[in-house]
Amino acid sequence: HLLWEQRVAGSNPAAPTSGPRGEREQQAMYARIFQPAKTAMQSGKANAGAWVLEFEQEAARRIDPLMGWTSSDDTTAGQVRLSFDTREAAIKYAESRSIPYAVSEPRQSLPIAKAYSDNFSFRRRKPWTH
Repeated sequence: HLLWEQRVAGSNPAAPTSGPRGEREQQAMYARIFQPAKTAMQSGKANAGAWVLEFEQEAARRIDPLMGWTSSDDTTAGQVRLSFDTREAAIKYAESRSIPYAVSEPRQSLPIAKAYSDNFSFRRRKPWTH
């Protein structure tokens, strides 16, 4: 038979069409909704207000014996990241598609009052060096 005449499910008769993999695909994907922290390259909080819906990893990562890269059979984890303006919009999206989710609230950072002159203070705990 030609390739386009074959049935998709019957293209490999040795491959199982049901079983653990088929059951796993029917399970609901678990998602995590969070507000990511700013990167080390950011000094301000200008673009750090978005909320992200990211799917949790279902299968463990493994090391490829030939190249040494890590890989996984799970294509949703780490590759699908949806950004939302508000937490409520992310929750509404997950609920409208019946995706079980968990919301992680962001930690509030406490601002530390510093002055440039504190670098040269005599009360400095550690000596100032170049």
